[in-house]
Amino acid sequence: MFRDMTLGRYYPSDSVLHRLDPRVKLFGTVAFAVSLFFPRSMAGLLAATIFLGTVIGLSRVPVRLYIQGIRPLLVIIIFSALMNMVFTPGEILFRFGPVTITREGLFLAAFLVIRLLYLIVGSTVMTFTTTPCQLTAGLEKSLAFLSVFHIPVHEFAMMMSIALRFIPILTEEMDKIMKAQMSRGADFEKGNLIIRAKKLIPVLLPLFVAALRRASDLAMAMEARCYHGGKGRTRLYPLVYGKADFFAYAVLLIYLIIMAVTAFVIRV
Repeated sequence: MFRDMTLGRYYPSDSVLHRLDPRVKLFGTVAFAVSLFFPRSMAGLLAATIFLGTVIGLSRVPVRLYIQGIRPLLVIIIFSALMNMVFTPGEILFRFGPVTITREGLFLAAFLVIRLLYLIVGSTVMTFTTTPCQLTAGLEKSLAFLSVFHIPVHEFAMMMSIALRFIPILTEEMDKIMKAQMSRGADFEKGNLIIRAKKLIPVLLPLFVAALRRASDLAMAMEARCYHGGKGRTRLYPLVYGKADFFAYAVLLIYLIIMAVTAFVIRV
């Protein structure tokens, strides 16, 4: 399951999205996440589906990798959907003892599942098409205005990109630890959810030690390269907007307008 985690993983390719400025992809990801809360009708969901499908096609990343990234979060998605179905009042469709499922609950659960799935896939599009260095540069450039308030923007961007980069590294490390313990007789598949969760406790300590070791190695490597923050540093490839970036902004603006219209005008 942990090998399926794709958030933070970069997929090398030569697609249109890979060549876009990282600031465009950062802003587009945030805008897309916000737009998912607009739809109150099927028209809005259809617009979001078309937009996301087009972006996935342009990324040239295999669809199986997007599906693979959803699997580790299926339990959370299903649990959230069940909570909405059971605890949302309205017209009762099914009753089993104290448990009731309403029409409104089913509607909210369906919208919630679609929003979560689109949010996960939309976030992985950005990490699949953006290297950690590009992500750091994009974050730093996008948040540069915060330096007026004496906020260490470069350090914040660096921490964010390192944390994102560590997600696939730690999931791979956890998978190795679990395989090592399974070779010694541990069984993580049998039992209910609580029992399986308890069996993961012995995995957490070596994972924590491995995370500290990797963090120490990274700190030593940065010090060996004379890293002392972002003050006075220059970049080999400075970020400069091109025609494709402005076109992407225009497409994103049109998409947001369509989502706003479907949310506040069209109710079908």
